[in-house]
Amino acid sequence: MLSLVEMEYRTLGKTGLRVSVLSLGGSALGGVFGPVAEADAVDAVRTALDVGVNYIDTSPYYAATKAETVLGAALRGVARDRYYLATKVGRYGREEFDFSRKRVTASLEESLSRLGVDYVDVIQCHDIEFGSLDQIVEETIPALRECQRAGKARFVGITGYPLKIFSEVARRCEVDTILSYCRYTLNDRGLESILPEMEAAGVGVIHAAPLAMGLLTEAGPPSWHPAPAELRRACARAAAYCRERGVRIEKLALRMAGANPRIHTVVTGVSSAREVRENAASIAAPVDEALMAAVEEMLAPVANQCWVSGRAENN
Repeated sequence: MLSLVEMEYRTLGKTGLRVSVLSLGGSALGGVFGPVAEADAVDAVRTALDVGVNYIDTSPYYAATKAETVLGAALRGVARDRYYLATKVGRYGREEFDFSRKRVTASLEESLSRLGVDYVDVIQCHDIEFGSLDQIVEETIPALRECQRAGKARFVGITGYPLKIFSEVARRCEVDTILSYCRYTLNDRGLESILPEMEAAGVGVIHAAPLAMGLLTEAGPPSWHPAPAELRRACARAAAYCRERGVRIEKLALRMAGANPRIHTVVTGVSSAREVRENAASIAAPVDEALMAAVEEMLAPVANQCWVSGRAENN
């Protein structure tokens, strides 16, 4: 088991929060990727805390609020100063979005109740590319700042897939954090393009889905994955190449994601204590430079391929 001393910590932008480079994603705890017994979910959360993970990210969207409820049960009785907690507002179903002041304010209260806490450390607008960025800037974020002033949240952030949304919103109003997913991986380093801008503004950078939602795994992506066929095939070849050399591509992908100090924490979803320990070991392992270079060369023909998410004007 990784000790607390071995876990690396970074400062999350201007928030000043010292967060573990590996953080815990809550979606799997609710059974999004398959059934999970509550006892196993609780064990995963407690193990994460024991190995030094101190940042936990979730959302009411994950498993239709079940993920928050299970996480709340797992955190019951845990000292509040042992972890930083982030959740989201605005997305509640596959096609259900509501970024209005009234709904996001009520949503945060509902999340606090499910999580069993008085405040969250970061409240985030979820997948803002599916909404109007004008509304996000003029209504949603101001509403969350009101929640912040009321002591319900310490900091305010935004999340999404297209990179342009982060630059546009951050230029128009103050945000404390961004959460990007799938955009700093073995196959897509697009997030690098906005890191200097975020760093200059003091914005905390959170990266989720370092395994590209299954593309960079032994099992491969789920059938619903939006990646084009060429990208799927290239990632499968890279996974096979790693396997032939006795290394799981997941380990390489996690190590790569955690190696950039301008990315403050990397969110991975887990459903068992074993996965927590494996991820903690992977992100702290020495980099196999030769293998990394070979895999990146294999993926070069599909580098930075991405897909449309949300409204056309936000991509």
